[in-house]
Amino acid sequence: MKCICSIYKSPRRREMYLYVAKKDALSRVPEGLLAAFGTPQHAFDLVLMPERRLAREDIHKVLENLEKQGYHLQMPPPEEEYVEHLPDELLRMNDPV
Repeated sequence: MKCICSIYKSPRRREMYLYVAKKDALSRVPEGLLAAFGTPQHAFDLVLMPERRLAREDIHKVLENLEKQGYHLQMPPPEEEYVEHLPDELLRMNDPV
């Protein structure tokens, strides 16, 4: 399955994205989700194919969600992941001397 997808970012939560089929736009996204997400800000369009790799999402799950429910919600990574990727010198900045 190949899908032209529009990706929107949330103004309320950093790194939260909403994937929708470009042809459907936001028409299949539930009102409650849109209310919680905030006014979607278009980030970019992307052609999704099973062979394509996404940075933080499983392409097969994204395509399945787009087909079945009309959208895919990418949640921000857990806070711990932010800390794990910081260089050691930043992690030790506030350590007592």
